[in-house]
Amino acid sequence: MDLKLNIQAVNKFLSINFSTTNNLKVKSFLAKIFANSISKKIKRESFHALDFQEKIFHYLLKKAAKTKFGNDHHFDSIKNYEDFKNAVPIRDYEGLKSYLDLAIEGNENIFWPGKPLYWSKTSGTTSGVKYIPISKTSIKNHIHAARNVLLCYIAETGNANFVNGKMIFLSGSPKLESKNGIPVGRLSGIVNHHIPQYLRNNQMPSFETNCVDDWEKKVDKIVEETIGEKMTLISGIPPWVQMYFDKLVEIKNKKIKDIFPNFKLFVHGGVNFEPYRAKLEDCIGEKIDTIETYPASEGFIAFQDSQTEKGLLLLTNNGIFYEFILADEFFESNPNRISLLDVELNKNYAILLNTNAGLFGYCIGDTVKFVSINPYRIVVTGRIKHFISAFGEHVIVEEVEAAILKVANEENVNIIEFTVAPQINPTVGLPYHEWFVEFGIEPNNLNDFSEKLDFALQEKNIYYKDLIIGNVLKPLVLNTLNQKAFINYMKSKNKLGGQNKVPRLCNDRKIANELIDYIKVV
Repeated sequence: MDLKLNIQAVNKFLSINFSTTNNLKVKSFLAKIFANSISKKIKRESFHALDFQEKIFHYLLKKAAKTKFGNDHHFDSIKNYEDFKNAVPIRDYEGLKSYLDLAIEGNENIFWPGKPLYWSKTSGTTSGVKYIPISKTSIKNHIHAARNVLLCYIAETGNANFVNGKMIFLSGSPKLESKNGIPVGRLSGIVNHHIPQYLRNNQMPSFETNCVDDWEKKVDKIVEETIGEKMTLISGIPPWVQMYFDKLVEIKNKKIKDIFPNFKLFVHGGVNFEPYRAKLEDCIGEKIDTIETYPASEGFIAFQDSQTEKGLLLLTNNGIFYEFILADEFFESNPNRISLLDVELNKNYAILLNTNAGLFGYCIGDTVKFVSINPYRIVVTGRIKHFISAFGEHVIVEEVEAAILKVANEENVNIIEFTVAPQINPTVGLPYHEWFVEFGIEPNNLNDFSEKLDFALQEKNIYYKDLIIGNVLKPLVLNTLNQKAFINYMKSKNKLGGQNKVPRLCNDRKIANELIDYIKVV
């Protein structure tokens, strides 16, 4: 067979719903051809990242020059990145809200030509609803990046067997609302309408089940639909996939590998997978390949392109021009913004996006570190606003996750979920960091676990260690929570399922005070 087959022809062929064994082999073979072609293209592009960033930078300015935002910020006069930084300030959602509100009202050419194709509805545990624009141009980048996640895996491993089985994409509802004629929904629900035909033939759950709003009822329906199917790939945020697995195990009284013997690939994103890995692998009954992704409503930022390389490949030719600010400097009055050209390894950066949906100088709130420069690979380290610094310690998500994972592995326990908050005004004694942990397997000795966890955090954060040694803080206090505590908490906030997740760190006690009701009574 000619290996230079037209890729569109291969793509079309993959959409056929095969039934015989021989045709299934043909489908897998053609998937590999498609994957090898796309993977080679992505690798070539990754070594010319700065060139693509320069092209995207000028394209975005030119495209948005005649919009209200472009006029207000003199895009026609911007010649280089220094000009851009002087013209466009750093903003978060609230900072851009006046422009976004105009577009939501139905006005055209506000920050991108025409009107958005969609509004992606998003919200955090502690913030209100946000509406992020998705343009006709940017939706293609979302879809191609999601497709390329699987194609890079196929090209590297040679494993294309999953394309012949059933695949679960645990997502938000694909049922869309409307704001002034523009469809509105969760990003995962919007993307559900654009899944390629060659995957849609194998997609589960059904559209009707995906539209169920109540997450617990939805998971029950997914279990009903999938329990007898040949599942090969499952994708979703780890805590919600765990909820699905728990229901399957409860019904069948078997490990997932025995319920779905062909399930060999788990695609995840949204949170750091490592704290969930032990519990999920125990539930599955074996280790399987995993792929981490970094999609956001604002754009698909990175994905794990290799099973052997550390970090996620930053997508530098995907409609986004990136900027970075050292996390330690972010809250200064005039922090230094840099482009990809000047980033350094192993430094914690807040990431800013300029997108082909019309967001400029936009802080999405995430922090990243570069683990490779050529090509550019990152790890997500947390949220710029999710930290504890009640006494100047500035403990970040990466540090608490690393500390608890280290001790959990040493003690052979697993963690379902956790969050940490400061206790500044205890009724007795010194202030402290208060941990709320739901265990899958509990420590034999909770006091020993707490001491080791506190020491592990001291090793990660010298400022925290100094506060402990100086008797400004006392060692952490650990609360064990009831089973399903975090599920029940999120349910009480109407944030169960979808893309919602619990912050690992909060510098206030809003969440901590509500979790007190879920503490396990010994």
